[in-house]
Amino acid sequence: MHTETVRLNIILPRDLLEDLNQIAGPRNRSRIISESIREYILQRKKTELEKRLEEGYCASAKESVAIAEEFEAADLDGWDEY
Repeated sequence: MHTETVRLNIILPRDLLEDLNQIAGPRNRSRIISESIREYILQRKKTELEKRLEEGYCASAKESVAIAEEFEAADLDGWDEY
């Protein structure tokens, strides 16, 4: 994937930079930071989607129970024959 890049100046705690340099070396820091940010954003989007889906399921659960209760008599009609 080739995208346009921009240069940023960022401030990091010294210990974090030291850890980053141990993992990536000074020549690969930008790649590691980009990958980390991308992963963070994907995880945030996934978490937000899961939250919205849960809210939707909870909102529709009451309606589903009400519909099931409304048609319970029709659903059970004829079961005593078996």
